[in-house]
Parts: sequence; structure tokens; C-alpha cells
Amino acid sequence: MSEKSLTVTGKIKPGIDVKILNVLAYSFCTIVALACLVPFVMVLSGSFSSEQAVIANGFSLLPQDFSLEAYKTVFREPMTVIRAYLTTIGLTVVGTTLGLLLQTMTAYVLSRKDFEWRNIFSFFFYFTTLFSGGLVPTYILYTRTLKLQDSYLALLLPLLFSVYNLLIMKSYISAIPESLIDAAKIDGCGEMRTLFQVVMPLIKPALATVGLFIALAYWNDWYNAMLYIKSDTKYPLQYFLYQMVNNIEAYKKLIASNLVSSEVVSSMSLPTQTLKMALTIVVTGPIILAFPLVQKYFVQGITIGAVKG
Repeated sequence: MSEKSLTVTGKIKPGIDVKILNVLAYSFCTIVALACLVPFVMVLSGSFSSEQAVIANGFSLLPQDFSLEAYKTVFREPMTVIRAYLTTIGLTVVGTTLGLLLQTMTAYVLSRKDFEWRNIFSFFFYFTTLFSGGLVPTYILYTRTLKLQDSYLALLLPLLFSVYNLLIMKSYISAIPESLIDAAKIDGCGEMRTLFQVVMPLIKPALATVGLFIALAYWNDWYNAMLYIKSDTKYPLQYFLYQMVNNIEAYKKLIASNLVSSEVVSSMSLPTQTLKMALTIVVTGPIILAFPLVQKYFVQGITIGAVKG
């Protein structure tokens, strides 16, 4: 080995090929990051632009004719928005907690080799990924059989369990050495104590990943609200904002069809495009702020679950 390849401390210096690879890797990551960041910046700037400027010039990286009209429209009735926020936050917290608990316990049972019926139960779970009952039977089940129409349970139950998340959790639990679980049993741990004190601390990356998937599913859900919720006081955030956009667009069409041309021009001051941008910021803001907390658990879980010598 050449002496020039060693530093003063005796460490090997990276060669020219490693430096080139690092430059290419960082450049690629930078391009991907910008490709993800630029659309969000355009949405943010569009939400602070006036409707007329956006219609005339399109969207840009900087606000055009700075205006807060879109946000004033969103928060015209602040208590209604806050109520929708609280509904979505409550569903997300409760659904994520219960979903993680159910899917972790199910994955733990299906991963145990001493459970003789695990293949049979696994088949019933996996079969649902190939065939679905369809919308009509599902609607009849929730509205006529379970009587959950216009109920928060109609928003909670459909997203509570996912076979895809179950597969992720099961793969992590199956990678845990069987001898570790046997050692816990020898020390007197029951199944529940083994799960919560031995298994779950080792699968924090899976818990963080699946928890993020479940939380995003609840946060972005509007379809179940459209099917089952009739009271506007129970609307989640996504469906409430969806209704707001539809109402404004319908109102503008009504004005355009019934009023004289001079008043049609004044109707164009109603924000539509900028309102969509503002709604995007309002909806995605809390999730973006919460992501660093989830990322911390990713790193912590990887460290705890690492193989130690």
C-alpha cells in the first residue's frame, strides 16, 4: 500500500473513484430532492398569489400579486375548520394506535412456528388481497348490518387493518431469532410480555413504517366520509375541504349562468385555483411537521434492532 494513501492518523484516504462516486451520488440526491421540493414551493407560492395573477400568468416559484384571499376563504368559518381538524386528528391517533396493535399481534401469531394453524389463517388473510367483496356489499355491511351510517366508526373501521402492512410486520418479526423468544419464555415471560417487552423494541423500524402508512391513510381519507357521513359536523378535514372547493366552483358556475357580464367579472375574484393551493398547504402542513418525529424513531429503531457482536 502506498504511503500517500494514508493520513497522519493511519486511516486510508478515499481514492479518486470513491470521490467521483460520492459526487455522483450527492448530485443525484440533490436533483431528486429539488424535483420533490420545487412543486411544493410552487404550491406554497400559488396559495399566496391572487387568483387573477395565477389565471393570467400561471404558477411560479415566487408569489404573484401577494394575496391572502385564499386563506381567508379557507378560514372564513374557523370553528368549522378546527372541528374538521380535530375529527381528522382524533381518527388518525386512535386508528394508528389500534391498527398498530392489531397488526403487530396478528403478525406475531402468524410468525410463530408452534402455532399449527398459522398457514390456514395466513391463507384467509392473503386471499383478501386477490379478491374483494366490492363496494355494494361493503356499503350494505356498514349501513344495514352494522348500523354505522353517520358514525365515526364508519371512518375508523375500514382503514383499521391492512394485509399489506401485516406482511411488512410479519417479515420483521420472522427475522427475530427464535432463541431470543425461547430465552424470554425460560425467564418466565408470557406471550403478551414477550410481545411487548422483547419483540416490539426490536421491530421499531417496522412500527414506524407501518404507523406512518396507517396515519397517512387516515389523514388523507375522504372517500369513506363521502359514503357514510351525512352530518357536516362529523366531516373529516379532507372531505370538508373537498366540499368547500366543489361549493365554490358550483357557485361560480351559477353566477356565470344567471348574472350579467359585468357581474361575471366580479365573480372571478372568488379564489378557485389559489384556494386549491391553500387547501393543499393546510392539509399537508401538520403531516410535514410530524414527519421529523417519525424519522427519529426510524433511526432509533434501526440502532436498537442492529445486530450486535
